[in-house]
Amino acid sequence: MEVQGTPKEQMNLGLKKQAKKNRAEANTHQIPDAGKNMQYDLYKSPLLRVYTEIEDGHMRMKTSGAASILMRKNLAKNLSIFEGEKPAKVEADRLICSTWMPPIPSPGFDRLVKSQLSSILGKMIPDQVTISITEECPNNCIHCALPDTKNRAKLTTETVKSTIDQILEMGTTFVIFDGGEPLTYPGLEDLIRYVDPEKAITGMFTSGVGLTEERARSLKEAGLYSLTVSFDSAYEDKHDYVRGRKGVFKSAVEAVKSGLKAGLLVNIYVVLSRDNVNELEELYTLAAKLGVHELSFYEIVPTGRWMDRASEIMTPEDMRKFDNFVSRVREKEGPKVFAIPQVMKATGCMAGRKWLHITPEGNILPCACIPIPYGNVHRDKVRDIWKKIREDPVYNAKCCLMRNPEFREKYLKIRE
Repeated sequence: MEVQGTPKEQMNLGLKKQAKKNRAEANTHQIPDAGKNMQYDLYKSPLLRVYTEIEDGHMRMKTSGAASILMRKNLAKNLSIFEGEKPAKVEADRLICSTWMPPIPSPGFDRLVKSQLSSILGKMIPDQVTISITEECPNNCIHCALPDTKNRAKLTTETVKSTIDQILEMGTTFVIFDGGEPLTYPGLEDLIRYVDPEKAITGMFTSGVGLTEERARSLKEAGLYSLTVSFDSAYEDKHDYVRGRKGVFKSAVEAVKSGLKAGLLVNIYVVLSRDNVNELEELYTLAAKLGVHELSFYEIVPTGRWMDRASEIMTPEDMRKFDNFVSRVREKEGPKVFAIPQVMKATGCMAGRKWLHITPEGNILPCACIPIPYGNVHRDKVRDIWKKIREDPVYNAKCCLMRNPEFREKYLKIRE
């Protein structure tokens, strides 16, 4: 039987059918017992209870107890990130606020709460550590943050495991495997399996190339918590152009489908730029039709292959478009939107304060976007380098440092 309509209409029809199937399989956004507001404790002690209540599909952050009035002000910034937002997934016995966080309740989330309380007292812990395990990648993305050393470097399994031991001891609660393309790394499942699920969740950033249903099930069985698939456009040709190769869009779509079928939490990750800021609705439609749990946006950073393009970052008008979009979709049926630019307005830049990054050469960076090595895992202890980074007050910034001309001139010797 011949399918009528334009190629775009045919694609949309196929996506709609797949979305219905995905939602049925993954139970992505269903809230148990819709007639009752579900409550989940974030923190509970004799003097203070911090919890969220799911009201009409949105999180309402609440406190109670004798210390509630005193602590509410101190917790305001952290709670504001979630207030009124949709959770990624709601289950009868646990809440997944975001694919970027351990579920509630869980030992990993308890560790994250402890970290947040420590930060209020001035002690910072690298909650999220990204390990770029390999430079190998079949793509050639025009905005790749990883400097191409041409070495095709990769970290050994032993080095990665040693790094995992160190960061878990420090209090890390989210270990992300990145690249290059991490799916090209032999023994990826072994590394995922090595992360103690009682201490941290594991995630993987991928272009989707090579992620079959069988591989997705293997990653899930190894303990992978969330799968993050990158999309640069809602349109195939444009996405493939940014990725430097034909067929990457199809691979990304298939990776999302495979991840959902394997039972993974799936997040679509978009690097927000002037080139795609007018595709926000289309990107949301794509995410909703595929049935993902979350759609995350991160504002493009002038780094890596984009280092010399600081004048091409998002404009205030672009950001207003984005803010308006986030407000609109908050009330729409579909996946949670995790708007990292808005989160950073509340938290400040997290480089060297909550984030840490390890390159395939072993260099330890404040984040994946700041190409300043403060040490190397082959010769230094991660804890010592974290202390060294924290001694520099610049890593308490309110805004992204790589978009700050003064920082770029002083630390990178780049004048603009």
